Amino acid sequence: MAAQNHVQVTIPKENHAPEEDFDYSQRAQWLRAAVLGANDGLVSIASLMMGVGAVQENVKTMILTGFAGLFAGACSMAIGEFVSVYSQLDIERAQMKRDKETGGQNREHQEDGEGNKEQLSNPFQAAVASSVAFSLGAIVPILAAAFIANHKLRLAVIVAAVSLALLVFGGIGAFLGRSPMVKSCARVLIGGWMAMAITFGLTKLIGSTGLEI
Repeated sequence: MAAQNHVQVTIPKENHAPEEDFDYSQRAQWLRAAVLGANDGLVSIASLMMGVGAVQENVKTMILTGFAGLFAGACSMAIGEFVSVYSQLDIERAQMKRDKETGGQNREHQEDGEGNKEQLSNPFQAAVASSVAFSLGAIVPILAAAFIANHKLRLAVIVAAVSLALLVFGGIGAFLGRSPMVKSCARVLIGGWMAMAITFGLTKLIGSTGLEI
């Protein structure tokens, strides 16, 4: 009886690991941080200009106030982000050092740490991104008010432009966070309106006390 030959053919599977294992979370975090920074610049500078507009009708005063707020806010955001991310970087480096010192006891974790060196936080990149995002948001109310002479119309245009930008930022934030679009946009819009209204009202109240401005 002839011996049967069993030939086993192994078909190599296509390796999709690099594509499947690609971490999109870092990119999403940067985008969300940029959206939040832009939203912060938009609301804070719009509220600041509305507050000045409550007691001053001069367009030059409003524009200069807006730019002063933009510069101060951008610097503050950059410095704060730099310090925060640098602290996080120190923690990540300390953890990698501890993993390296464990040697063979935690070899798999050590290899993972070596592979993540390129993903360490970058304080300078974070500072620049935060500052630019804040500035992009802050420039919206400044541009909206720059070419309108009539005081009441200028305030109305600022509110309209900021409201539209808030809806856009709220929609982007909802998309990145996979949260309900309508609720997210409404929440951001109402929050921006409240900030502008409170700043306008309180500044108007202080201005009506007879304070010389």
